[in-house]
Amino acid sequence: MSDLSRPVRRLRMTLERKRELYETVMGLVREVGYDALTMDAVAARAQLSKATIYRLWSGKPELVASALRENKAVRVGEVDTGSLSGDLHEIVRRISDHSAQDASVLRGLGLAAQRDPALGSALRESLIEPEVGALRLMLARALARGELDEDRPATAFLPQVMLGAVIARPLLEDRPADAAYLAQFVDAMVLPALGLSS
Repeated sequence: MSDLSRPVRRLRMTLERKRELYETVMGLVREVGYDALTMDAVAARAQLSKATIYRLWSGKPELVASALRENKAVRVGEVDTGSLSGDLHEIVRRISDHSAQDASVLRGLGLAAQRDPALGSALRESLIEPEVGALRLMLARALARGELDEDRPATAFLPQVMLGAVIARPLLEDRPADAAYLAQFVDAMVLPALGLSS
C-alpha cells in the first residue's frame, strides 16, 4: 500500500493531557493576552509539537475558545433548581467564585474578538451559543411552570444582562462582581424585569 492510499489517522489525546493543554492556554492568555499568545509558546509550555496541536485545532481562535469552554466555572445547562429565581441565584453564586479572574479574561477576549473575526466566530460557536441556548431552555422551563409571562420583553435580553453585570462592575467600580453584589443585582434588576419577585 502506498503512502497516499493509507488512511489518515487522527491523533488522539487523553482527557488529562487535553486538560493540561487547556490550563496552559488559559495561563498564557492571562499572562500575555490573546493577541500576544502564539502557538509556539503554547507548544513549548505544553511540551507538545505545533503539528500535534494543529492536528486537533485548526488555529489559535479554536484552541483558545475550546480552552475557555472547558475551564469555565459555570455551565448554565447544569443548573435546574425548580424555579427561575433559584436558577438565576445559583448561576450568579457559581459565577461569583471566579468573577474577578474570568471577567478580566472575558474583557480581553471580547476586545480581541472585535479585531479577529475568527476568534469571535469560535467563541460564539463554542462558548456563547451553547450557554445562551441553555438560558433559553431555563426560560422555557419557567414558562412551562407558569412562572413567567411569555410576552415579557426582558426575557430577550437576559444573556446580555447577566454577562453585563459580571463585566461592568470591575470596569465601573474597580471591584469584582462578588456573590453579594450579584445576588442583589438579580433581586433588584433581573427578577423585577422578568415580572418575578425575589
